[in-house]
Amino acid sequence: QVQLVESGGGLVQAGGSLRLSCAASGRAFSSYAVGWSRQAPGKEREFVADITWSGGSTYYADSVKGRFTISRDNAKNTVALQMNSLKPEDTAVYYCATRAAGRSRALRDYDYWGQGTQVTVSS
Repeated sequence: QVQLVESGGGLVQAGGSLRLSCAASGRAFSSYAVGWSRQAPGKEREFVADITWSGGSTYYADSVKGRFTISRDNAKNTVALQMNSLKPEDTAVYYCATRAAGRSRALRDYDYWGQGTQVTVSS
């Protein structure tokens, strides 16, 4: 069992930055890949970024590539999402979730989820 808690969301103007954090507790967190996804009102949840257990590989949605950076610190059981050059269309609830080795990056293959943190970008 892994418990995840997201933090760092808030209200920011377009062009600004936010840093989200995902804090984990429970067994073997460092053995999981971790992903961030988001869900805007009236829309389906979508993949944002993913990082492998070692941090050696990262993946991004095209919509955030070059603006967002995912990183992890296994010693502290945390994963961060640095979001720069934010746009109003980035407004959503952001979730972190774990992915077991060998599973795909489809959202259905993530197992443990946090409760989400709201990000609002004003124009």
